[in-house]
Amino acid sequence: MTPSQIRDAVRTLQAQGKSLREISRVLELSRNTVRRIVRPDDPARSEDACPGVPRAYLKSAFERAQGNVVRVAELLAAEYELTVSYSTLTRWVREAGLRAPPPRAGQYFFAPGEEMQHDTSPHRVTLGDKTVTAQCAGLVLAYSRRLFIRYSPRFTRFEAKEFLLEAVRFMDGACPQCIIDNTSVMLAAGAGADAVIAPEMAAFARTLGFEFRAHRVNHPDRKGRIERNFFFVETNFLPGRRFTDFDDLNRQALAWCQEVANARPKRSLGMSPETAYVLEKPYLRALPAVLPPVYEVFERVVDLNGYVSLEVNRYSVPERLVGQAVTVYKYPARVDIHHRHRVVATHLRLIGQRDARSTDAAHHPTPVRASRTPALEAQLRDDSPELEAYVRALKQRGQGRGARALRRLLELQRTYPGEAFLAAVRQAAHYGLYDLGRLEKLILREVAGNFFALNDALDDDA
Repeated sequence: MTPSQIRDAVRTLQAQGKSLREISRVLELSRNTVRRIVRPDDPARSEDACPGVPRAYLKSAFERAQGNVVRVAELLAAEYELTVSYSTLTRWVREAGLRAPPPRAGQYFFAPGEEMQHDTSPHRVTLGDKTVTAQCAGLVLAYSRRLFIRYSPRFTRFEAKEFLLEAVRFMDGACPQCIIDNTSVMLAAGAGADAVIAPEMAAFARTLGFEFRAHRVNHPDRKGRIERNFFFVETNFLPGRRFTDFDDLNRQALAWCQEVANARPKRSLGMSPETAYVLEKPYLRALPAVLPPVYEVFERVVDLNGYVSLEVNRYSVPERLVGQAVTVYKYPARVDIHHRHRVVATHLRLIGQRDARSTDAAHHPTPVRASRTPALEAQLRDDSPELEAYVRALKQRGQGRGARALRRLLELQRTYPGEAFLAAVRQAAHYGLYDLGRLEKLILREVAGNFFALNDALDDDA
C-alpha cells in the first residue's frame, strides 16, 4: 500500500473503535507509526519543521545550500548548534514541501525479438601491475536480458563496429532496432527523435539486419535493461579479478557472461536469460551469410628507422622501403602493411599500449661484416699438404682471424715462383718460422740459388 492508503486504513480502523494495538497488529505497523498517523494536526507544530528551527529558516538554508541536504545540516550545526542525522533532515525537507517526491518509475514491456539495447560505461580495471580506465561496451536483448560485454582502451566508431559484430555473433541474430543514447560515436547530428545516425554506422547496422534509434535526452530509463547490467558488472565481475591484458580481460568477460550473468535466474523473468533466450531465438533476424569486415585504412611514410606509426605505436617494415609511402590496414587483431598492392608486413595489433614497437627480425637484419678469411684460404689452397698445414698454423698464431697474415702470404705466393715459394714454406714449417718477413727472405734465397746462379755465371765468363 502507498502511504496515503496506509493513513486512510489507520483512520478508518480508528473510526470503527479499534485500539492502537489492534490497528498495529492488523496492518503490521509499529505503534509509534499508528500514533503519529492518528495524532491530530497541531498548527503550531506545523509551523516549525523541527524543534527550535522555524520552517522559514529551513527553507532559506535549503535555498542557500542549492538543495544539498548535507550542506543544510552543516548550516544548522554552525548557526543553530543543532546536529541532525541525514535521514531525519531529509524527512523534514519532505514534510516542509521543499523537495518534490520522485516521480513514479514506469515499466517497459518487450516482445521476443523486438528490441536490443546498447551502451558504454568507463570502468577501472587492473591490467598487470597497472590500473587503467577501460571502456565497457554492452548489448542486451530486451526480452530475454541475454547480455554480452567487451572492453577496449577507447570507444570510437572502429571499436563500435568491432563490438557490434562480436555481439550479434554471440546472439546469433539481431533485433530490428537497437536503442542507444545520444553519443557522437553513433550520431552525426541531432538528438532523440531528431537524431541523424552517422552514415557509416547506419550502413554497418543495416548490413547486420538492424537500425539504431536514439532515446530522448536525459531519459536513460528507456534503455534500463543495459544500464542496470553495468552496475552488475561493476559489483560482480570486476571485484577481485586481475587481468594480464585486454585479450585476457575479454576472455574472462565472455566466460562471466556465459557462466554467471546469463545463467543466473532473474526474478523478473522467472528464469535465467539463457532459458529465455531459447524462447526469443526464433524471433531474431538471421545474420547474413557473409559478415562485413571491420578495418581502417591509413597512408603512411616509412621513417628512417624502418617503422610506420599507428595509434602511438610503431610497426616495422622491410628496410628497403625507408622513405617510401605504404598503405596500413588496421584490423581488430592485426595490422597489415601494403606496398604497391602487395603485403610487405603483418603484425599483431598493439592494444592498450603507448610508444611500443612491433619488430619483425626479418625486416631489420643485423649488419654482419663478411669475413674474407675463407676466401683467402680458398685461394691459398694447393696440392701441397705442407702449405695447408702452414696456413692452419699461421691462423692460430695470427691476430683475430688471421686475415692480414693470410693476405700477406697470398701476395708472396703470387709474387714469387711456385717451386721457390713451396720450398721456403717447407723450410719455415720445419724450423717453426711464422714471421712472413723471414719467410720472404727464405724465398729470395731459393730464387737466387735455383733460378739465377749468379756465382757460376761469373766463373764461366772468366
